[in-house]
Amino acid sequence: MLSLFTEGQKKILARIINRETIVYGIAGVLTTLVNLLSYYLLWKVAGIESLTANAIAWVIAVTFAYFVNAFWVFRDKINTLKEEFIKLLKFFSARGFSLLIEEVGLYIFVDLLYFNNMLVKGSLAVVVIVVNYFFSKMFIFQGSKEKRVRGK
Repeated sequence: MLSLFTEGQKKILARIINRETIVYGIAGVLTTLVNLLSYYLLWKVAGIESLTANAIAWVIAVTFAYFVNAFWVFRDKINTLKEEFIKLLKFFSARGFSLLIEEVGLYIFVDLLYFNNMLVKGSLAVVVIVVNYFFSKMFIFQGSKEKRVRGK
């Protein structure tokens, strides 16, 4: 039987497409929807300026994302209060970097170049999802998988 992929390609796909990345994708979409909806309501309905609306929407979305990522995506175990606080600080710091990407992008493309506000916001969301996965996987929840494998 002919296969679309070589054995090497199958191995690469298996490393990329797994439970964690699929669930992270779903969580990322949900977080992005929380962010976009919050942003839209703050900007369009409440009349708040785009950068301020984005910052408030960011806080709402990051709070949602922390819990979704910790307990659903990476199946993190609850540690001591100090360890959890450090993890939360790392998470918000990484997401702060994402906010900077969004704020600079919105400023350049919306405020200076007059691109469509929601188109820019949506495009930046894709970039942010990738950046956030990298930080979550490599720096925030990196011990979670090891704990799950060892059963601790």
